[in-house]
Amino acid sequence: MNYQHQHIYRLTLTAILVALATCGASLFSFPIGAAKVAPVQHFINVLSGILLGPEWALLQAFLTSLLRNLLGTGTILAFPGSMIGAFLSGWFYQHTKKLWAGVSGEIVGTGIIGAIIAQPVAALFMGTKGAIWIFVPSFFLSTLVGSLVAYLLLKAAWPLINRYLIKQQED
Repeated sequence: MNYQHQHIYRLTLTAILVALATCGASLFSFPIGAAKVAPVQHFINVLSGILLGPEWALLQAFLTSLLRNLLGTGTILAFPGSMIGAFLSGWFYQHTKKLWAGVSGEIVGTGIIGAIIAQPVAALFMGTKGAIWIFVPSFFLSTLVGSLVAYLLLKAAWPLINRYLIKQQED
């Protein structure tokens, strides 16, 4: 696959994943504390991290967070959590080529680092005075559910996906 085709493929897959994450997070989300838990977003973050790499996963998470905020189905807290998690998912997978590493990147990036960064963001933009321990459990629970679903589905489809990824690298 030449550079132009690869770029078009990644752009198209990113757009599809943004649409799925935006719709999925809008249809299946629930509040826990100041955060809106959206496991579909984390599922898509893992998929984009593994299939597209860290940069495209970061773009997917940003665009999904932006759309969710514009549509009123997300909060500003979607930005730090999902973007860090998606990037780390792709980065961990890219450096290890292990499925569990991509899933771990999303869990660590969103559930811990994103939750810690969300506290000052919430205080600044939402007027929330809560401590970090309010954000960590809700972010961690959300990403754990979405990441485990992604792991189970990817594990089941891994032989097919792995063949596709290898073929893509050869072209």
